[in-house]
Amino acid sequence: MTTAINNKKVVLVVGAGDATGSAIAQRFAQEGFIACVTRRSAGKLQPLIDAIHASGGQAHGFACDARKEDDVIELIEHIESQIGPIEALVFNIGANVPCSILEETARKYFKIWEMACFSGFLNAREVAKRMVTRQRGTILFTGATAGLRGAAGFAAFAGAKHGIRALAQSMARELGPLNIHVAHVVVDGAIDTDFIRDNFPQTYALKDQDGILNPQHIAENYWFLHSQPRDAWTFELDLRPWSERW
Repeated sequence: MTTAINNKKVVLVVGAGDATGSAIAQRFAQEGFIACVTRRSAGKLQPLIDAIHASGGQAHGFACDARKEDDVIELIEHIESQIGPIEALVFNIGANVPCSILEETARKYFKIWEMACFSGFLNAREVAKRMVTRQRGTILFTGATAGLRGAAGFAAFAGAKHGIRALAQSMARELGPLNIHVAHVVVDGAIDTDFIRDNFPQTYALKDQDGILNPQHIAENYWFLHSQPRDAWTFELDLRPWSERW
């Protein structure tokens, strides 16, 4: 295992989409972190990288299939050896794909689990190995209400999100005594994205009433979790608009 070549702080955002993941990367970059961000398509990361650079921050984008063990190991080793120590990992892959259990296929069910759960294990394991040697770090998992209760038509997604929450619980209990903060964020509600705007206009209309989640406000809570003193760590944080039923 190669030692990082400098003491710069890195945040790794796995699943840096156009909304939440990008906002989290930008929030950490504002605090001087080098933002390392991943998606399956590196080209889609360029607007985020440009935005961080324009604000005076540093960022690197990587194409990575988070489900592939060898790819994840290579990515983490590259970041640690060539860029800096990963002080915070944010796992932000969703895979919210609805389907009736009567029509669900084994292939799609397994793929959703790989994306939303297994890939979280791979990335968190590799980063935790490094954090343990330094005796510090933060690992944050983006969860959903599906991780608390499974809705009709979302068996695969619910199973995966239940799994990532259980992984986070186990890691928190094991790594907390080693000074590594592990937390799980339940994001409950529609987020201000182009997808919601284009496909659910009635829901998007609630934006003016603070009825959908602002990605920047979500990101502020991730920074809050990372900044917490260890005598008052939060494991699970629920985020939802004031009008959301739960």
